[in-house]
Amino acid sequence: MTRAELVQAIDVALAGRWDDAHTIVQRDEADEHAALVHGLLHEIEGDRANAAYWYRRAGRSPSGDDPRAELERLRESLAD
Repeated sequence: MTRAELVQAIDVALAGRWDDAHTIVQRDEADEHAALVHGLLHEIEGDRANAAYWYRRAGRSPSGDDPRAELERLRESLAD
């Protein structure tokens, strides 16, 4: 998944368009960044079990931080 696609997914997620963001990250389920965004989306949705699955796919653990704040930080790192 390209950085531009990940940034797009994050932007639409932060705009409250969860379904659109979900569709974007599902395009590349093998990408660790896409898996992380996918996990954060499920965290926002309140589906912690599904979020945990995607965090594992991303090689991460839930940070306990606000998932929207995590999306913003990830977006900043991808924009560099």
